[in-house]
Amino acid sequence: MSVDLRNKRVLVVGASGGIGGAAADAFAAAGAEVARPGRDALDLLDEAGIAAFFEARPPFDHVVVAAAATKSGSVATLAQDDAEAAMNSKFFGAYRVAKAARIAEGGSLTVVSGFLSTRPSASSVLQGAINAALEALARGLALEKAPVRVNAVSPGLVDTPLWQGMGEADRQAMFEGAAKRLPARRVGRPEDIAQAILFVATNPYVTGTTVTVDGGGTIA
Repeated sequence: MSVDLRNKRVLVVGASGGIGGAAADAFAAAGAEVARPGRDALDLLDEAGIAAFFEARPPFDHVVVAAAATKSGSVATLAQDDAEAAMNSKFFGAYRVAKAARIAEGGSLTVVSGFLSTRPSASSVLQGAINAALEALARGLALEKAPVRVNAVSPGLVDTPLWQGMGEADRQAMFEGAAKRLPARRVGRPEDIAQAILFVATNPYVTGTTVTVDGGGTIA
Protein backbone atom coordinates (compact mmCIF):
# COMPACT_ATOMS: atom_id res chain seq x y z
CA MET A 1 0.00 0.00 0.00
CA SER A 2 1.50 3.33 -1.05
CA VAL A 3 1.73 6.25 1.37
CA ASP A 4 0.24 9.59 0.35
CA LEU A 5 1.74 12.49 2.29
CA ARG A 6 0.57 15.35 0.10
CA ASN A 7 -0.11 18.48 2.17
CA LYS A 8 1.95 17.07 5.07
CA ARG A 9 4.91 18.94 6.51
CA VAL A 10 7.94 16.89 7.54
CA LEU A 11 11.15 17.94 9.28
CA VAL A 12 14.22 15.74 8.97
CA VAL A 13 17.07 16.75 11.26
CA GLY A 14 20.27 15.33 9.81
CA ALA A 15 19.14 15.15 6.19
CA SER A 16 22.70 15.77 5.02
CA GLY A 17 23.69 12.31 6.30
CA GLY A 18 23.10 8.99 4.59
CA ILE A 19 20.13 7.79 6.65
CA GLY A 20 18.63 11.23 7.16
CA GLY A 21 18.99 12.07 3.49
CA ALA A 22 17.34 8.82 2.43
CA ALA A 23 14.49 9.43 4.89
CA ALA A 24 13.96 12.95 3.56
CA ASP A 25 13.88 11.59 0.01
CA ALA A 26 11.36 8.90 1.00
CA PHE A 27 9.00 11.45 2.55
CA ALA A 28 9.36 13.72 -0.48
CA ALA A 29 8.62 10.82 -2.83
CA ALA A 30 5.39 10.26 -0.89
CA GLY A 31 4.39 13.85 -1.60
CA ALA A 32 5.37 15.57 1.64
CA GLU A 33 6.82 19.04 1.95
CA VAL A 34 10.18 18.25 3.55
CA ALA A 35 12.35 20.66 5.53
CA ARG A 36 16.04 19.71 5.62
CA PRO A 37 17.70 22.35 7.81
CA GLY A 38 21.46 22.40 8.03
CA ARG A 39 23.35 22.83 11.26
CA ASP A 40 23.47 26.59 10.71
CA ALA A 41 19.66 26.65 10.92
CA LEU A 42 19.13 23.96 13.55
CA ASP A 43 22.04 23.15 15.87
CA LEU A 44 21.26 20.21 18.18
CA LEU A 45 23.49 21.72 20.86
CA ASP A 46 21.61 25.04 20.93
CA GLU A 47 18.48 24.74 23.10
CA ALA A 48 17.40 28.35 22.56
CA GLY A 49 18.00 28.12 18.84
CA ILE A 50 15.95 24.93 18.57
CA ALA A 51 13.08 26.54 20.46
CA ALA A 52 13.21 29.59 18.19
CA PHE A 53 13.25 27.39 15.08
CA PHE A 54 9.96 25.72 16.03
CA GLU A 55 8.32 28.88 17.35
CA ALA A 56 8.86 30.55 13.97
CA ARG A 57 7.07 27.79 12.04
CA PRO A 58 3.67 26.13 12.03
CA PRO A 59 3.50 22.62 13.52
CA PHE A 60 5.04 19.78 11.55
CA ASP A 61 3.16 16.57 10.86
CA HIS A 62 6.24 14.39 11.27
CA VAL A 63 9.65 15.06 12.79
CA VAL A 64 12.67 12.77 12.36
CA VAL A 65 15.94 13.14 14.28
CA ALA A 66 18.76 11.35 12.48
CA ALA A 67 21.72 13.56 13.31
CA ALA A 68 24.55 13.12 15.79
CA ALA A 69 28.27 13.66 16.12
CA THR A 70 29.90 11.04 18.33
CA LYS A 71 33.29 9.45 18.83
CA SER A 72 33.58 5.75 19.58
CA GLY A 73 35.98 3.84 21.76
CA SER A 74 36.17 1.75 24.89
CA VAL A 75 35.30 3.31 28.23
CA ALA A 76 38.97 2.93 29.21
CA THR A 77 40.27 4.89 26.22
CA LEU A 78 37.56 7.42 25.33
CA ALA A 79 38.27 10.84 26.81
CA GLN A 80 35.63 12.04 29.26
CA ASP A 81 35.07 15.23 27.27
CA ASP A 82 34.45 13.19 24.13
CA ALA A 83 32.05 10.90 25.98
CA GLU A 84 30.06 13.82 27.33
CA ALA A 85 30.03 15.49 23.90
CA ALA A 86 28.65 12.30 22.33
CA MET A 87 25.84 12.10 24.88
CA ASN A 88 25.14 15.80 24.48
CA SER A 89 24.91 15.52 20.71
CA LYS A 90 22.99 12.29 20.08
CA PHE A 91 20.86 11.88 23.20
CA PHE A 92 20.34 15.43 24.41
CA GLY A 93 20.13 16.68 20.82
CA ALA A 94 17.07 14.47 20.31
CA TYR A 95 15.83 15.44 23.79
CA ARG A 96 16.02 19.15 22.92
CA VAL A 97 14.12 18.61 19.69
CA ALA A 98 11.46 16.55 21.47
CA LYS A 99 11.08 19.28 24.08
CA ALA A 100 10.64 22.11 21.61
CA ALA A 101 8.99 20.43 18.63
CA ARG A 102 5.50 21.51 17.66
CA ILE A 103 3.84 18.46 16.10
CA ALA A 104 0.29 18.31 14.80
CA GLU A 105 -2.17 15.95 16.50
CA GLY A 106 -1.93 12.57 14.85
CA GLY A 107 1.65 13.28 13.82
CA SER A 108 4.86 11.61 14.88
CA LEU A 109 8.39 11.99 16.21
CA THR A 110 10.98 9.40 15.22
CA VAL A 111 14.52 9.10 16.59
CA VAL A 112 17.29 6.99 15.07
CA SER A 113 19.17 4.89 17.61
CA GLY A 114 21.26 1.81 16.70
CA PHE A 115 21.41 -1.92 17.36
CA LEU A 116 24.33 -1.54 19.78
CA SER A 117 21.58 -0.85 22.32
CA THR A 118 20.88 -4.59 22.41
CA ARG A 119 24.03 -6.05 20.82
CA PRO A 120 26.87 -4.33 22.72
CA SER A 121 30.43 -3.98 21.51
CA ALA A 122 33.49 -3.77 23.72
CA SER A 123 34.84 -0.97 21.54
CA SER A 124 31.61 1.07 21.43
CA VAL A 125 30.20 0.85 24.94
CA LEU A 126 29.06 4.46 25.09
CA GLN A 127 27.26 4.25 21.75
CA GLY A 128 25.27 1.28 23.02
CA ALA A 129 24.33 3.16 26.16
CA ILE A 130 23.28 6.27 24.22
CA ASN A 131 21.17 4.21 21.82
CA ALA A 132 19.47 2.40 24.70
CA ALA A 133 18.74 5.74 26.35
CA LEU A 134 17.22 7.07 23.11
CA GLU A 135 14.93 4.06 22.85
CA ALA A 136 13.81 4.48 26.46
CA LEU A 137 13.23 8.17 25.75
CA ALA A 138 10.98 7.28 22.82
CA ARG A 139 8.89 4.94 24.95
CA GLY A 140 8.39 7.56 27.66
CA LEU A 141 7.66 10.33 25.18
CA ALA A 142 5.02 8.16 23.52
CA LEU A 143 3.08 8.44 26.78
CA GLU A 144 3.87 12.08 27.47
CA LYS A 145 3.12 13.34 23.97
CA ALA A 146 0.10 11.17 23.09
CA PRO A 147 -1.73 11.31 20.74
CA VAL A 148 1.45 12.33 18.91
CA ARG A 149 3.24 9.04 18.25
CA VAL A 150 6.91 8.56 19.18
CA ASN A 151 9.14 5.71 18.00
CA ALA A 152 12.76 4.73 17.50
CA VAL A 153 14.32 3.07 14.48
CA SER A 154 17.44 1.06 15.25
CA PRO A 155 19.81 0.41 12.32
CA GLY A 156 22.55 -2.16 12.18
CA LEU A 157 25.66 -1.73 10.02
CA VAL A 158 24.76 0.62 7.16
CA ASP A 159 26.93 1.72 4.25
CA THR A 160 26.85 5.51 4.73
CA PRO A 161 29.37 8.37 4.44
CA LEU A 162 30.08 7.76 8.14
CA TRP A 163 32.62 5.16 7.04
CA GLN A 164 34.40 7.24 4.43
CA GLY A 165 37.19 7.98 6.88
CA MET A 166 38.33 4.38 6.42
CA GLY A 167 40.45 3.34 3.48
CA GLU A 168 38.47 1.86 0.59
CA ALA A 169 40.01 -1.61 0.98
CA ASP A 170 39.45 -1.69 4.74
CA ARG A 171 35.88 -0.51 4.36
CA GLN A 172 35.03 -3.11 1.76
CA ALA A 173 36.66 -5.85 3.83
CA MET A 174 34.56 -4.80 6.83
CA PHE A 175 31.34 -4.81 4.81
CA GLU A 176 32.10 -8.15 3.16
CA GLY A 177 32.98 -9.76 6.49
CA ALA A 178 29.79 -8.43 8.07
CA ALA A 179 27.67 -9.61 5.14
CA LYS A 180 28.95 -13.16 5.60
CA ARG A 181 27.95 -13.11 9.28
CA LEU A 182 24.54 -11.53 8.84
CA PRO A 183 21.47 -13.68 8.11
CA ALA A 184 20.47 -11.13 5.44
CA ARG A 185 23.87 -11.73 3.78
CA ARG A 186 24.45 -8.03 3.13
CA VAL A 187 24.96 -4.81 5.01
CA GLY A 188 22.29 -2.15 5.13
CA ARG A 189 21.72 0.75 2.79
CA PRO A 190 20.27 4.09 3.86
CA GLU A 191 17.10 3.32 1.89
CA ASP A 192 16.49 0.24 4.07
CA ILE A 193 16.37 2.40 7.18
CA ALA A 194 14.34 5.10 5.45
CA GLN A 195 11.60 2.55 4.73
CA ALA A 196 11.33 1.80 8.46
CA ILE A 197 11.27 5.49 9.36
CA LEU A 198 8.46 6.10 6.88
CA PHE A 199 6.57 3.11 8.30
CA VAL A 200 6.64 4.18 11.94
CA ALA A 201 5.87 7.77 11.00
CA THR A 202 2.79 6.95 8.97
CA ASN A 203 1.26 3.88 10.63
CA PRO A 204 -1.34 5.30 13.05
CA TYR A 205 -1.18 2.25 15.34
CA VAL A 206 2.58 2.28 15.99
CA THR A 207 3.91 4.20 18.98
CA GLY A 208 6.32 3.64 21.84
CA THR A 209 8.25 1.00 19.96
CA THR A 210 11.69 0.37 18.50
CA VAL A 211 11.91 -1.08 15.00
CA THR A 212 15.25 -2.81 14.43
CA VAL A 213 16.58 -2.93 10.88
CA ASP A 214 19.90 -4.74 11.16
CA GLY A 215 19.97 -7.65 8.73
CA GLY A 216 19.69 -9.99 11.69
CA GLY A 217 22.73 -8.52 13.42
CA THR A 218 21.13 -8.66 16.85
CA ILE A 219 20.64 -12.43 16.66
CA ALA A 220 23.73 -13.37 14.64
